[in-house]
Amino acid sequence: MLTSSAVSVSDSGLRRELNVHAFVRRLAAGRIGRTYNQYAESAACRDRLAAYLEQRREARYLLVGEAAGYRGARVSGIPFTSERQLTGTGPAEATATIVRRTLDELGVADDVLLWNVVPTHPGTVRANRRPTTAEIRGGMPFLDELLIGRVPIAVGRVAQAVLGGEYVRHPSHGGAVEFRAGLLLSIRR
Repeated sequence: MLTSSAVSVSDSGLRRELNVHAFVRRLAAGRIGRTYNQYAESAACRDRLAAYLEQRREARYLLVGEAAGYRGARVSGIPFTSERQLTGTGPAEATATIVRRTLDELGVADDVLLWNVVPTHPGTVRANRRPTTAEIRGGMPFLDELLIGRVPIAVGRVAQAVLGGEYVRHPSHGGAVEFRAGLLLSIRR
């Protein structure tokens, strides 16, 4: 278990050393349990993720969810982001909409890197499922690499179980107000 106190601010220079293209290649080549690896299947997902990681290279916070959603990162390649948010077409995703809107409202969108404990999609084209323990372990090397020099914020119980620390309620199923409040508290600490 890693807590925000275990991530030293003095490590912030290390995150600049992330080789984004090598990271994305490793992710695309990886097999995480029975999950769908959108990065192995789609050059657009790989390219979008690489561009996003470059844009957020200096982000102070790492907001971590459970896993890629079937309407979110499975399609877009970017955690907590739907295809509709990127292109104006394709499926929308409620959690992505709430997370992005909240980050914008709080004025911290550029200082937050979005990620998932399991970066690939557990589930089907039309459904999500909770990742298995083995899938969570399989996603950890990618999460650990992105955590260097960043303050983690766990969104949902799966992320909290992995990261420890404070719990921010997941925004789905009526949790938008609690998510916003929890995120605001996490960022103010």
